[in-house]
Amino acid sequence: MMDWFSALNPVLQALLGTLFTWGVTALGAATVFFFKTLNQKALDTMLGFAAGVMIAASYWSLLAPAIAMSEGGSVPAWVPAAGGFLMGGLFLRLVDAIMPHLHMFETEAEGIKTSWRRTVLLVLAITLHNIPEGLAVGVAFGAAAFGLPEASLAGAVALALGIGIQNFPEGAAVSIPLRREGMSRTKAFAIGQFSGMVEPAAGVLGAFAVMVARPMLPWALAFAAGAMIFVVVEEVIPESQRAGNNDTATMGAMIGFTTMMILDVALG
Repeated sequence: MMDWFSALNPVLQALLGTLFTWGVTALGAATVFFFKTLNQKALDTMLGFAAGVMIAASYWSLLAPAIAMSEGGSVPAWVPAAGGFLMGGLFLRLVDAIMPHLHMFETEAEGIKTSWRRTVLLVLAITLHNIPEGLAVGVAFGAAAFGLPEASLAGAVALALGIGIQNFPEGAAVSIPLRREGMSRTKAFAIGQFSGMVEPAAGVLGAFAVMVARPMLPWALAFAAGAMIFVVVEEVIPESQRAGNNDTATMGAMIGFTTMMILDVALG
């Protein structure tokens, strides 16, 4: 069943995988056409679920393979994993400090001061949030092309599936609050689905980068993990607990982590 997919170029595989994650995001954002509002506890649980998936994916699909690939190398196995992880977080921190953007429910924009409209700043925040997810999927498909036991095609597919699953509630968690603030359904959907639009571009870039530079593969996997963990800790978890639904958000994160772990172990 996977024969036709495995025969494709890894960059094309990454493109298809991230088009899937974008499509699921759009499906989640489309719920705004059926609901004007959603229970805050449900939204916070969705965000917690997304955080759990991203944390599990960062280890099972990215850091663990990076460490395994580095065994027996010229430097200790932990060096590429630790170095790439910290560089991923530092990169997102620098972009976060420079790019003007506005997080959901915030009134003060972050980054360089600008007179850009609130909608533009929201879209930029969503873009910043989703680049690591697309990059992770792309790097995973690029790594699978080398036929290494630590990075299989099935594992890359599992990662794309896990990111896609958490993108559904993520799309809804963006579009429905915007509708509740008074934005039109069409505009709220457009912004919600945009949260996945950048993933194909990041995925293709990630796959291409590791295909042309094999030695950087463990570093690239860890870099993607660090970028995802930065987003989870800096934005997703705080947002999920902002309204005081700490317990339900935490249980959502536990379920999300378990779901991604099962996917990766069962399929990868």
